[in-house]
Amino acid sequence: MARINVTVWNEYRHERHNEQIAKIYPEGIHRTIADFLEKDAEFYVRTAVLDDPEHGLTDEVLASTDVLLWWGHVAHGEVRDDIVEKVRQRVLDGMGIIVLHSGHGSKIFQRLLGTNTGALKWRDDGEKERLWVIDPSHPIVSGLGEYIEVPQEEMYGERFEIPAPDELVFVSWFEGGEVFRSGCCYKRGRGKLFYFRPGHEAFPTYHLPDIQQVIVNAVGWAAPIQGAKASYGRVSPLEYNQPV
Repeated sequence: MARINVTVWNEYRHERHNEQIAKIYPEGIHRTIADFLEKDAEFYVRTAVLDDPEHGLTDEVLASTDVLLWWGHVAHGEVRDDIVEKVRQRVLDGMGIIVLHSGHGSKIFQRLLGTNTGALKWRDDGEKERLWVIDPSHPIVSGLGEYIEVPQEEMYGERFEIPAPDELVFVSWFEGGEVFRSGCCYKRGRGKLFYFRPGHEAFPTYHLPDIQQVIVNAVGWAAPIQGAKASYGRVSPLEYNQPV
């Protein structure tokens, strides 16, 4: 079986400017995610960050990426519109994309979903989060129990201004009583999008085994079907009736 080519993208700002966050993710959130993905022999993993030339998302990188993971927070506006459009077109052509935590505010998430806000309630009190598995048959939750418990996280609460997901995998509950759609699946053109809520930079969420398992599973789910890879870079961009 051909390996899945994964690119982990991170704006990489918090970790370089905040000592506490640097202690949690000394080489960046992107490197922590890449490290556990690389333990799977089926994945070939590389990383890219905002301050790389072309944000690390050159035509060559995108053409050879099966699944792109996206983590952004404080620098959404610095992402070039032309690169956002290239990423969007690659998703429509079949590349999978996994948008993590505050990536709900990213240009690519909003372009793909047709929303210009992604608004939600939030509170950064380091509360316990329980992510309930509401579709136990879904491949993204393979190997998990009834729920994932995260000891400390930033609260995100409804109403979450997004289109209704094609598939809803997780619903979160927080100590303050709020709930949130934390695992949302969409199809866009030939590609798949998974939004996964946990991952606030101030907490070691990506070091938790269950969170890592979800991301590993999601990469497999979002990857193009075998045989589709051969057409990448050789077909004309397809137009779909999708939000712009």
